[in-house]
Amino acid sequence: MKRSRFTEEQIIGILKEQESGQRTADVCRRHGVSEGTFYKWKAKYGGLEVSEAKRLKALEDENTRLKKLLAETMLYNAMLKDVASKNGDARCTAGGGRPSSCHARGERAAGVSCAGSGPDFDPLPVS
Repeated sequence: MKRSRFTEEQIIGILKEQESGQRTADVCRRHGVSEGTFYKWKAKYGGLEVSEAKRLKALEDENTRLKKLLAETMLYNAMLKDVASKNGDARCTAGGGRPSSCHARGERAAGVSCAGSGPDFDPLPVS
C-alpha cells in the first residue's frame, strides 16, 4: 500500500483548517490533495485529536502484526498436520510391507486410512 505524504498530525491540521470555515476546495488546493482524499481523511480522522490518531495508528499496526502472526501459525499448523498424516501412512506400511500390520497391533493414526484396508481387503488371498 502506498504510504501517505502526510502524517496523522498534518492530516488533522488540514481537517481543522476546513472546520474553521475555509472552503474545502481552497484547503485542498493549498495542500495539494484531491477533494476525494480530503473526504476520505475526514471519514477516518474527523473529530479525532492528535493523540487519538496516534493511538489509532498504533492499534492498526498491532492488528496487522497479529494478523500476520495468525496466518503464519495457521500455515505452520497445516504443515504439521500434513507431516503427521504422512507419518501415519508410513507407519501403517512399515510392518514388513503388509498394510494391515498396524491394525493387527491396534495402532492407527487419527484420521488416516491405510491403503488396502477395509472390509473388501483380504491380506492372504486364497489360491
